[in-house]
Amino acid sequence: MRKIQFMIMALIAIGFAACTQSSNSEVETKETKTEDQPKVLFVLTSNDKLGDTGEKTGFWLEEFAAPYYNLLDEGVEITVASPKGGKAPIDPRSETEGSQTEATKRYNNDEAAQKVINNTVKLADVKAEDYDGVFYPGGHGPLWDLAEDETSIALIEAFNKQDKPMAFVCHAPAVLKGVKGTDGEPLVKGKKVTGFTNSEEEAVQLTEAVPFLVEDMLKEKGGDYSEKENWSVNVVEDGNLITGQNPASSEPASDLLLKKLKK
Repeated sequence: MRKIQFMIMALIAIGFAACTQSSNSEVETKETKTEDQPKVLFVLTSNDKLGDTGEKTGFWLEEFAAPYYNLLDEGVEITVASPKGGKAPIDPRSETEGSQTEATKRYNNDEAAQKVINNTVKLADVKAEDYDGVFYPGGHGPLWDLAEDETSIALIEAFNKQDKPMAFVCHAPAVLKGVKGTDGEPLVKGKKVTGFTNSEEEAVQLTEAVPFLVEDMLKEKGGDYSEKENWSVNVVEDGNLITGQNPASSEPASDLLLKKLKK
């Protein structure tokens, strides 16, 4: 009888050890997945004033939402930052009925994503080495703050020095204005780039309101600028630099970023 009891106790102990080992294995697997998960930093403007026009601006919702969900649905871990931290302003024009897309509609019903926008990390608190890539959505806001922000400039230069993929869409290429490459020259010099065109700015009747035109700035800095018809998709890739012409180019730009992250 004692032998039988001993054998039962032994079997229970073996079973418990096996379960514990299996549990530990599951934990290790989950940790491994987390470690392998690509990390991308999104940088948004904190500026909500359209110069001295008295109108509001901010980031363009489509240019955040489409890339955000595109990457999120592929398992990318995303952090959203802005110069001031906290709530990032959405350009009111991007919330009008005519500007809605599947991605913006999804955002409007996504409390978790809205919470992310209302609680962005302060830009000074992030480091390029903690991320595998960076994405800058546009909207007119960046023309006034991120284009001149020393923290943003240093961050982009760090991403570039680490040869990590960087994407800038629509007005976001404006943030490259003061960024230098590893050779000390403007980062865009001699590189294929695009961004919101002069004709597109004229079409939205804000040519006189903005501090500078994205197209003109990129050309002045030596960029090999290209454009397509207004509002058509145009994404340009040159090394680790990805630029998109307008809102329609935001998701395709994130496709290229994702492709680089998976290499």
